[in-house]
Amino acid sequence: MTAKDQGPKSGSAESQMIRELAELLNDTGLTEIEIEKSGLKIRVAKTISISAVPPQGYAAAAPAAPAAPAAAEVKQAPLPNDLSKHPGAVKSPMVGTAYRSPEPGAPAFCEVGSKVNQGDTLLIIEAMKTMNQIPAPRAGTVKAILVENAQPVEYGEPLIIIE
Repeated sequence: MTAKDQGPKSGSAESQMIRELAELLNDTGLTEIEIEKSGLKIRVAKTISISAVPPQGYAAAAPAAPAAPAAAEVKQAPLPNDLSKHPGAVKSPMVGTAYRSPEPGAPAFCEVGSKVNQGDTLLIIEAMKTMNQIPAPRAGTVKAILVENAQPVEYGEPLIIIE
């Protein structure tokens, strides 16, 4: 958490605001929030770690062993801080649940290091009981996969980096 003080009168009011913002992050599932009021700017953020354990429900049908190398490769890829501004970012066109393979137990559509052509399916996003294929917008190499299997995604969230 960071707070930028704008003068000597900072104190318990700012501390209370930081606590309230941190609680709001936990309550809403957000990862970052920033507020500016009367010249005081406060930003609260939490770090997200990638886990190699598949989400509950999907793990029963899919073997856990193939998921671990993909998660490890994502951690190894050197990427900029704001991935949504990366020129090779493939962003989610909708809110839904991302799936890396066509069905539980099937191989993933792509892995880190895979060569893809424009139009190749990268993953599927389920939204309102409809499976939507997410195609590669350009040909290239998959440098990072930023979502785990069966992970909820938001509109505009970066999913995959292709270079």
